[in-house]
Amino acid sequence: MQSRRQTLKQTAVVASLLAGTGLFPQFAWAFNKSAFEAKNMQEAIKAFGGGTLTESKDVSITAPDIAENGAVVPLAVSSALPGVKRLLLLVEKNPSALVAMFDVTDSIEPAFSTRAKMGQSSDVYAVAIMADGKALFAKKEVKVTLGGCGG
Repeated sequence: MQSRRQTLKQTAVVASLLAGTGLFPQFAWAFNKSAFEAKNMQEAIKAFGGGTLTESKDVSITAPDIAENGAVVPLAVSSALPGVKRLLLLVEKNPSALVAMFDVTDSIEPAFSTRAKMGQSSDVYAVAIMADGKALFAKKEVKVTLGGCGG
């Protein structure tokens, strides 16, 4: 039976081998620091190659009207448009607007869900960045309550 220390050591060796051979998970290299540090939505969208925002009925966002716990707000984004390159979820009043980014190819259905942390009530945006650089969006207001008392 292996000790915890031996197991951790072997895990570290395997991880370093994977990193050295380029077999480490792709997300490790996909991080766009400037986008996640952007203080507003337009900066984050620009960091991913998107242009001016245009509202579209072909982009959809799913979010609760009221989130009783701002630490775990369920959000989903999808689009049926052809040529979607990336889908973004942004929370306008968060210190860092970008919550999530999903790369999209023609071989997958552009529909994703996640949970986000929201410090206060805010508009939440789902943005589809198209192959031609257009940025199409849908938005929804999410009210965050403290203890479910209707803030």
